[in-house]
Amino acid sequence: MIIFKSINKLNNEVNFKANVGFVPTMGALHKGHISLIKSSKNKCKKTLVSIFINPLQFNKKNDLKKYPKNLNQDLKILKKLKVDYLFIPKINEVYKSRNNMKIKLNKKDKILCAKYRPGHFEGVLAVINQFLLNFKPKAMFLGEKDYQQIFLIKKFIKNKFKTKVIKCKTVRSNNLLPYSSRNFLLSKKDIKTASFVSTTVYNYFLSIKKNFKNIIKIDEVRDAIESKKIKTDYFEIRNKFNLSKKFNKKNFKIFIAYYLRGIRLIDNF
Repeated sequence: MIIFKSINKLNNEVNFKANVGFVPTMGALHKGHISLIKSSKNKCKKTLVSIFINPLQFNKKNDLKKYPKNLNQDLKILKKLKVDYLFIPKINEVYKSRNNMKIKLNKKDKILCAKYRPGHFEGVLAVINQFLLNFKPKAMFLGEKDYQQIFLIKKFIKNKFKTKVIKCKTVRSNNLLPYSSRNFLLSKKDIKTASFVSTTVYNYFLSIKKNFKNIIKIDEVRDAIESKKIKTDYFEIRNKFNLSKKFNKKNFKIFIAYYLRGIRLIDNF
């Protein structure tokens, strides 16, 4: 595995005209990331992983401060997976000027996490924009746990970059909880509570699939979740293709964002 800290060196030594897959991460790697990397290795000749905790996508300073970091463990995982290239840039390597940081979100896209975390997706799009302006992977692998993020990135890079976004399924533990770097901040009791949330939402999803009229039980399900002293940012059903509120039995998707002891978690089914 070759480690790069400079964009120039990365471009000089990696042949992006070949079939290079890209997996952008913020580190604290888990089974979800491993799944993305394996997908890239299966579909592409070479795989590039980045580890960059992007300060622009944190709308709360304390959240940035608390974000889990374990570079030594990450390196072990990446070496074991035989990743070809790792990019670990500093902030001034990614953002050469303040203009690089300015990305605007359409008003109609300010829903779900974009509504409750102002500036978050502007930060996500800013870093993806800088990455793709500076190097040209054939494909970028992203996980469905961050469903709205994939939707916005695909929309943003369309007609601007040739990189193809490959959407990969959410990887879950046996208790249905999706793997997330933030899970490292949770206690065993928190994991149990988060698992209850995912299981409750999944059962609600199945009940709607069985009988679409069960959609009216959304407040009842939210109350069951919040009865566990869980604060929800949102609990909504939307169209999985365009995230509008016009949906039917074939295209609905359930989204939730909630807090456990100040740690924000998301899920969707």
